[in-house]
Amino acid sequence: MISLTDIARNKIQRLLEKRGGIGIRLGVKTTGCSGLAYVLEYIDAHPLDLDTVINYAQPGFSVIVDKRHEVYLSGVTVDYVRQGLNEGFEFRNPNERDRCGCGESFRV
Repeated sequence: MISLTDIARNKIQRLLEKRGGIGIRLGVKTTGCSGLAYVLEYIDAHPLDLDTVINYAQPGFSVIVDKRHEVYLSGVTVDYVRQGLNEGFEFRNPNERDRCGCGESFRV
């Protein structure tokens, strides 16, 4: 359903080692000119019944997705990229119909 590149997996693992937590939550929120934006946040507590859990045995963390967001996130690949002085997580979603000009929001 959701895949992580090796670079993204290593970055998440390092961030979790510094901060603590059991994994990350990946979701969407309504915002921007195209309608939806990706949300990635740390998780400190066990997932809810409405969550889908993707366990990564190596390096030992989970990616949690609210089942209501699965329709937007199915097939997403999460990468971590550096471009010049900027760096951050990048989402490649085969379900995106288009993105806004600034790249902050998308539509499926």
